[in-house]
Amino acid sequence: MSNWFKRNGIHFAIFGVFLAICFVYFTPAFQGKALNQGDVMRAQATQKEIMDVKEKTGKAPLWTNSMFSGMPAFQVWVPFPSNVTTYIIDVLKTVFPNPVDTVLILLMGTYFLLSVLRLNPWLAAAGAIAFTFSTYNFILIDAGHANQVYAIALFAPLIASIIMAFRGQYLLGSALTAFFLAVEIRSNHIQMTYYLLLALIIYVCIEFYHAFKTKQTKSFFKSFGYLAAAAALAIAVNAGSLWTTYEYGNESIRGKSNLTRNTSEPSNGLSRDYAFQWSQGIGECFTFLVPNAYGGGSRGEAGGTDSKVVKVLQDKGVDAQQAQGFAQQMPSYWGGKPFTEGPTYFGAIVCFLFVFGLLVVKSRLKWWLLGASVLTILLSFGHNFSLLSNLFFDYFPLYNKFRALDSILAIAELCFPVLGFMAVHEAITTTNKEDALKKLMIAAGVTGGVCLILWVMPTLFLSFKSPEHEGFVNQLAQAIGGDVSFANAIANALVQDRSTLASHDAIRSLIFIVLAFGVLFALLKGKLNATVASIAFLILVTVDLWTVDKRYLKDENFVAKEDVIKPQQREVDGFILRDTDPNFRVFDLAGGDPFSNANTSYFHKSIGGYHAAKLKRYQELIENQFTKSINQDVLDMLNTKYIINNDPKTNAANMQANQTACGNAWFVKSIKYAKNADEEMQAISSFDPKNEAIVDQQYKKLINDKATAVDGAATIKLTSYNPDHLVYQSGSTTDQIAIFSEVFYDKGWKMLIDNEEKPFFRADYLLRAAAIPVGNHKIEFIFHPASYYTGETISLIASIILVLVLFGALYLETKKKAPLINKEA
Repeated sequence: MSNWFKRNGIHFAIFGVFLAICFVYFTPAFQGKALNQGDVMRAQATQKEIMDVKEKTGKAPLWTNSMFSGMPAFQVWVPFPSNVTTYIIDVLKTVFPNPVDTVLILLMGTYFLLSVLRLNPWLAAAGAIAFTFSTYNFILIDAGHANQVYAIALFAPLIASIIMAFRGQYLLGSALTAFFLAVEIRSNHIQMTYYLLLALIIYVCIEFYHAFKTKQTKSFFKSFGYLAAAAALAIAVNAGSLWTTYEYGNESIRGKSNLTRNTSEPSNGLSRDYAFQWSQGIGECFTFLVPNAYGGGSRGEAGGTDSKVVKVLQDKGVDAQQAQGFAQQMPSYWGGKPFTEGPTYFGAIVCFLFVFGLLVVKSRLKWWLLGASVLTILLSFGHNFSLLSNLFFDYFPLYNKFRALDSILAIAELCFPVLGFMAVHEAITTTNKEDALKKLMIAAGVTGGVCLILWVMPTLFLSFKSPEHEGFVNQLAQAIGGDVSFANAIANALVQDRSTLASHDAIRSLIFIVLAFGVLFALLKGKLNATVASIAFLILVTVDLWTVDKRYLKDENFVAKEDVIKPQQREVDGFILRDTDPNFRVFDLAGGDPFSNANTSYFHKSIGGYHAAKLKRYQELIENQFTKSINQDVLDMLNTKYIINNDPKTNAANMQANQTACGNAWFVKSIKYAKNADEEMQAISSFDPKNEAIVDQQYKKLINDKATAVDGAATIKLTSYNPDHLVYQSGSTTDQIAIFSEVFYDKGWKMLIDNEEKPFFRADYLLRAAAIPVGNHKIEFIFHPASYYTGETISLIASIILVLVLFGALYLETKKKAPLINKEA
């Protein structure tokens, strides 16, 4: 064992360096402080009912009524106790404070990949820092996109494991692939996993071509077979989450539309405009090299003592402090996205090394890294490169299920430093130093030349005017009393400020390129040894990326845990919470768009909410019954007991009771049949939900036409509420049709009448309905999806197999004399 530690001790030393870097950067986190993360606050709001029930009963419900009148909790928060990877993630979160746990996974995962590629430890550490500290990762962390960053963090170790398998380490490579892929899937960001799969398809094709060319197809298919088994095992470990996600996905906004009237929408998946909304501008690729080439983030960065906007305002007599405040509110970002927190900055040194790598790296991995980078960058352009984007959107399986296409740049974000530091490794090991020096000059000329032009003549490449520039000027003119001339002066000054931001960062990037060039030049001339050069790159890359990251994820973003922003209870919320009725809904118009506001869900069962994957039928209901005007009949059928508005005089939230709410359940007097979803939607646009039900004709066989006979004494009421277990009591002298103000979802809900399962159907486009026989009955709705419970059984079996395979492979590896990770001094 002592020999094993001696052989691998350097890796523990590198981990210590990573931990020290994290300690310095995230000192507030180690002091017990936390980030104010917007997505985390929204998640807390949407999960509130689930957590309350879990605390009270010890069991988390699989359904929540906190938003959109009710939806499965699978994409909100659900435990998967049979999945072994759940505990691995939990342990990391327990040992290290947020976000240090995530950053360490990024660092160690990339270090593992670069070590597998046989870079020396210090050079691998430098490359790990280069990927980890890319601004996109830190901006995601600051926003609270924890699952997405976890998924990105597992890219590198998963790729490393696959490479090991293709290099002949069949058992260990496939065992690690199964493990890392299982954790990758468990991170629950399928979009990022999907993008990684696109890149891996290119890698496998290149490996197959090489095997075919060298007549080693037998070895290729052996590796591929091991990896296929590993992938199957990883999928089985996540059977519960994947099955429920797949099942729910077909019913969500990513599934097939129920309506046929809107022919502009795709029959399946997201709308094109929605999916392409966050498309990377082609010119925005300059931010890979120069962070402020496009102005940085949407939150103003144009203020400062040299600001032209400040000067224009002061010349107009505006106080200096007010002028500064106004300038800082100006949108420094001028790209085509609705907004952005910051640029996708790979690093000046990384871009320089990437170009150098294209020239000097001989490994076939270069073509994979280049191909994956080019493909993902082109796809990130979305509507700015519609030829390719539409091809993928229309014909590539599952591609149209995802939005925020610019997030695919996470692949290129990894490929750039990997190839870049492979280039440094090539410079260390090459025997043809003169040729490497010539190529070094070319790489420096290309990247340094771009920086030089952006420094001296930034407007040669860039306009610094957003696509909405004219509209911005008009809005500005209205805000300052209609003075168009003054508005134009401010807008032109803002353009100058944006140009200055780009120019300043261009010279900054040029300096780092010159320094990196100097290290490589000295290395190739024999003035520096490999270790010193590697440590020099570690320091330079850290300084380069650290200083840009601190613009967005800085100490000031951390606050005492008790000061972390939470949804604030208003007076009106307190009043509504005193209502002892266990199940009613609230429609909150006081917080802006009710269908993108999560705060209401923290306190109430909301008609609205915030979620990227709401039910398709509910989205269609919103678009058809709430967009142009609010349909009172629909509010009533959803049991909307309270409506919150802003007082027009005080702007304070006030409440009005909805006297016409239908309640939790009721018997209707008549049924109107619809031929299809279009007719259903049209019918509920104006109807009497208390007395009439709109039912698709497919359910006609479940309905006794005599069941709508008027029974003045008939009653039905809710007697027990749990999100995934509702109990009602009914009494009538004739058969009746009951409508329940609960969202219809037939993938797991079961209805029992006196403990005997009975069928139920959909009414009023969205709600549950059932035929209730004469007499007194106990009616229960229980959510028990087979996709979850059977999936968990599969997950348990697969988890046991994964643990046995992984430990078996690691045991056999440690019996060898070679280090666990191939390393090269």
